[in-house]
Amino acid sequence: MRLLLVEDTFDMAEAIMIRLGRSGIACDLAKTLEEARACVTVQRYDVIVLDINLPDGLGTELLKEIRARGERTPVLMLTAEFSVDDRVSSLNSGADDYLVKPFDHRELEARIRALYRREQGDKAEELTLGSLTFNASARVVRQDGSPITLTRREFSLLEILVRNRGKTVSKERLFEGVFSFQDTDVSMNALELYIARLRKKLSGGSVRIETQRGLGYKLEVDD
Repeated sequence: MRLLLVEDTFDMAEAIMIRLGRSGIACDLAKTLEEARACVTVQRYDVIVLDINLPDGLGTELLKEIRARGERTPVLMLTAEFSVDDRVSSLNSGADDYLVKPFDHRELEARIRALYRREQGDKAEELTLGSLTFNASARVVRQDGSPITLTRREFSLLEILVRNRGKTVSKERLFEGVFSFQDTDVSMNALELYIARLRKKLSGGSVRIETQRGLGYKLEVDD
């Protein structure tokens, strides 16, 4: 999952990024409205976490711009305000959810994953694909009942393939979903390395990763 965090309070932003990074979520940070606009111009995100009060304007301005372009990216608003009017205004502007500061980071992550599942069309937290059981919230993957140990990036890669099972996912889309702007020293070769490791760990089960030559990769489930 690739996420954009728009938050100008450094300590809070750093804590959120550390928490989400440990959970395998690739996270880009924008500290102002203009930085956020620049990010969404060049990158597609699975979820946007957007603070309302920013140094150069209101987060709702960006939200309205995104929705005016017809983009459906799930947006969770962060606010220090307790006003019902502010919350209603955010939801009416196209926000999918909101969280009032201060908040528990576990709740933030749970809400982010819920928005991501909803957008991907998966309402259940745990998915069963043949011999494979995948639970993104608990970060547990089992094959024939036995747990598979994955690194955070292997898990993120598998999650994208699971959410798009049966569809070809381009290398570019997979790369963007696993690595953030901070990973400037990572090349596309790294993605192929993670694919190879993931294939090895999934071998022997009914789920396999197929290469669609020139297009990308597809997760297939044997009957």
